[in-house]
Amino acid sequence: MKHLQKRTLILVATISLLTAACAKKKSAAAPPPPPKAQPPALATAKPAPAPVEAAAQPAPAPAVQTSRMPNAKTRARIDELLAKIEDAYFDYDRFNLRPDAIKALRADAEELRDILKDYPNYKLTIEGHCDERGSAEYNMALGNKRAESTKDYLVQVGIPAAQLNAVSYGKERPVCDEHDEACWQRNRRTHITAVALAQAQ
Repeated sequence: MKHLQKRTLILVATISLLTAACAKKKSAAAPPPPPKAQPPALATAKPAPAPVEAAAQPAPAPAVQTSRMPNAKTRARIDELLAKIEDAYFDYDRFNLRPDAIKALRADAEELRDILKDYPNYKLTIEGHCDERGSAEYNMALGNKRAESTKDYLVQVGIPAAQLNAVSYGKERPVCDEHDEACWQRNRRTHITAVALAQAQ
């Protein structure tokens, strides 16, 4: 009887061990249950970036309409300068500027240039003149060369070529009517004048 009880106990213990071992294997092999699905968190909406405003551009200042012609006061100053610029004189049958002619032109040409650059529509006329000797046609050509050489010098000083007109009067407008060298020398010249205002506008 004792022997039977002992066997029964062993059998129960063995079964208990086996059951426990199987339960361990089962629990070890089974994957863990998935976590409970949480309701999705409401995504916090990021505030939209503030629109980048274009840098405020200052409104362009209205263009100041500057007159392209000098006012009466400035014209008077130009006339004063032109009166001070002596005529440039030339040797007989020549059109190149002599040193005394360059000195005469240079006298106030720089101030004249500084005034004229602000008034692009204001123009000057360079007149070329000759003495009475030679044909009218020849003197017209020579007077033109004298006017052009004077214009070239003034352009070098900085007066815009577009504001200078060269014209020849040949021997048609003498300042002296005597028939000698002293008079002829006075007639071989270039003279600078302002273009008439009505023509310039």
